[in-house]
Amino acid sequence: MSEHNSFENSFFEDDINDELNDSESTNNPNPFQQEVIGAAKTIDQVRSQIQKVMVGQVQVIDQVLAALLSSGHVLIEGVPGLGKTLLVKALSRCFNGNFRRIQFTPDLMPSDVTGHAMYDMKTEQFKIRKGPAFTNLLLADEINRAPAKTQASLLEVMQEKQITIEGKAFSAQLPFMVLATQNPIEQEGTYPLPEAELDRFMMKVLIDYPNLAEEVMLAKQVTTGKGEDSLSVEHITPVTDSKHILELQALTSNIQVDNAVFEYAAKIARTTREWHSFSIGAGPRATIALIRVGRAYGLMAGRDFVTPNDIKKAAHGVLRHRVALTAEMEIEGIGIDLALTQMLDEIEAPRV
Repeated sequence: MSEHNSFENSFFEDDINDELNDSESTNNPNPFQQEVIGAAKTIDQVRSQIQKVMVGQVQVIDQVLAALLSSGHVLIEGVPGLGKTLLVKALSRCFNGNFRRIQFTPDLMPSDVTGHAMYDMKTEQFKIRKGPAFTNLLLADEINRAPAKTQASLLEVMQEKQITIEGKAFSAQLPFMVLATQNPIEQEGTYPLPEAELDRFMMKVLIDYPNLAEEVMLAKQVTTGKGEDSLSVEHITPVTDSKHILELQALTSNIQVDNAVFEYAAKIARTTREWHSFSIGAGPRATIALIRVGRAYGLMAGRDFVTPNDIKKAAHGVLRHRVALTAEMEIEGIGIDLALTQMLDEIEAPRV
């Protein structure tokens, strides 16, 4: 098992379910706490539905759900065949959301993503043809295969939740989330994402190979009784809808954060700027993302407040694409996740 999964397992393993059970046992919870507990149960149902087709990858599922609750976007990195597209399809089906997929290629134009104006011969007027970015969940497959100008076509909708075509702004469908994928191995013919683009992604999620038991289970599910080579999302039962997802996002933004936790998140982001392993540190957006994702983890655990451990859980996903290793660390073979782990171990967490 890889370095990043072994670290994150120590935080995720049974943690969310344990905290949810603790929250349910609280005597006479206030109305907001009851609402949080109900939301946590809904998210747990969504997780269970996704796990019907997504074998293993529990941490990946939770990170994507946390990003959705935080109204953020996710960059998913993993070799082909690990279920990146399946994960997005399954998530959209859970709330009956619209799903569109764009295969990014070197000849893809910005208008192929956002849409364009076209002349109608019958009416002798220009009409707006909306592109695939007008959806709830947008899968930008192999985003680093398209040039920078095409990658940048997503910047406005990711940040402003709107798309401008021929000078007119159109609102995106809400909830809106971009899930972009990239292959960490194949670099020939790719265009590295610019820093401004990377910073728009709330989290970078790494999908690793399944373990032996998970791979055996996957093979059984795919090869039993059908001739296809992939799992279907047809038997996933929708458990909520788009309107409820927006309500969950609003609820997430109201999860309480103690001042000491705010300071802890800021200290983590600021430490990356002076840590000896990093040549580039994280900006203020990282602090904001740590708090937002921390709130999501609090909600998923059935709590109406954020703990320092929620922030620490979020740290790798939030920071790994916002920092860069020094040449010395790369020569020594130290990975970003290991460097982040070493840094986090040196930062004292507050007691709240």
